[in-house]
Amino acid sequence: MDKLIIKGGKKLKGRVDISGAKNAALPILAATLLTDERCIVKNVPMLTDITTMIKILGELGKSVKRVGSTLVVKTQDKSRCVAPYELVSTMRGSICVLGPLVGKRKKAKVSFPGGCVIGPRPIDLHLKGLRDLGIGINVKGGYIIGNGKEIKGTRIYLGGHFGSSVLATANVLMASVLAKGKTVIENAACEPEIADLVRFLKKMGAKIHGAGSPRLEISGVRYLKGCTHALIPDRIEAGTYMLATAITKGDVYLRGGQFDNLLALIDKMREAGVSIEKKGKGIRVRHVKGIKPIDVTTLPYPGFPTDLQAQMMALMAITQGISVITEKIYPERFIHISELNRMGARIVLEGPNAIIKGVEHLSGAPVMASDLRASASLVLAGLVAKGTTEISRIYHLDRGYENLEIKLQKIGADIKRVKE
Repeated sequence: MDKLIIKGGKKLKGRVDISGAKNAALPILAATLLTDERCIVKNVPMLTDITTMIKILGELGKSVKRVGSTLVVKTQDKSRCVAPYELVSTMRGSICVLGPLVGKRKKAKVSFPGGCVIGPRPIDLHLKGLRDLGIGINVKGGYIIGNGKEIKGTRIYLGGHFGSSVLATANVLMASVLAKGKTVIENAACEPEIADLVRFLKKMGAKIHGAGSPRLEISGVRYLKGCTHALIPDRIEAGTYMLATAITKGDVYLRGGQFDNLLALIDKMREAGVSIEKKGKGIRVRHVKGIKPIDVTTLPYPGFPTDLQAQMMALMAITQGISVITEKIYPERFIHISELNRMGARIVLEGPNAIIKGVEHLSGAPVMASDLRASASLVLAGLVAKGTTEISRIYHLDRGYENLEIKLQKIGADIKRVKE
């Protein structure tokens, strides 16, 4: 098992290239199940989650060939409809094969998903939306068994306790594109990754209106064709490097960073005193003065992303004054607090609110990653801490950040990966 060793105190300077979006790649790769023709997906990052999805597609009769950052997906066996526990249990995003399987092949047997431990993330909205389309859903032996022989367009409301659901929207959307009649999804997720999925489906021949809005209208078609598509850049990776630049008082250009998809983060970082400007095909981030404490509340897009909450907390941990971060998407997503406190942070949790009293500096320490974004927050803390930080269980990072330590090395970080 690998770990990261970071010697803090280096300012990040230079240019970092933003990889393709993991959270767009997973549903788009699942959407290739909607056609028997060849699909080419470009700008696909090299991540363990992507590798898992490729293996799942293999179990479902697809062959996937990687050439650099391009995946070529072909159909070999149209009869296979079982996504096994051994794979699906390792990654929550794999649940998005359920919709296209029942939509195209009219049957599916998909294990309940797994993934990061960040609190309960039920799939009730997925099952509700699919049932509204007329899909028979049964749960047996830890598997979701779907029967899609009578899929018909209808009006569906996808509101949950904490707002819209990206994966539920993707699942229901993919199940509806081959349905008879018109489907309207209300309270659909507005995330850029859903808009990218819509662009992919429209290239395949789907008829969809309303991408980027809470209302999607889908007119079912009889079949979909293969297509070629390049993924959008990963806004969460970009946001992580933006916060890493701020925490180290650096100056970094993020090539490929999409300014318009990060407005909530940019607004809060500017409020804190960070200089951020749109420049060419990317974003320049500079630390120009002292950082000020701020209050942040995570919300569905276009609100502040829950996937950047932990990284923002690392920045606020060394910001003089008191900051409050309120988590409204996953209220239990605070496992990283104990590890940040081990490094000298002063953070107290009160319900869904993390109250952060900034300290002058953090101290390097052995820490353990608990989930993907918590791991990133520990990397940011290590970059600015005095002394050496050792982060174990970094396989979480490999799920969502392509060549993280290599990219950080290129912009000045003292970081290396070693075998434990």
